[in-house]
Amino acid sequence: MASAKRLADFGYKAFSGSMMLLTLYGGYLCSVRVYRFFQRRNLLKQLEQQEINAAVKD
Repeated sequence: MASAKRLADFGYKAFSGSMMLLTLYGGYLCSVRVYRFFQRRNLLKQLEQQEINAAVKD
């Protein structure tokens, strides 16, 4: 049977591993959100520039 120390070590490693995975997943979600923010900002700038160019041509 496993001793209390071995059980505690396993619990600590499992908890630490899950926290590391959650941290990595949170970083991924954050970076995706930032990427989409900049993509959308660039798209809006392009649309704005097209509207300005269309208004100048008219």
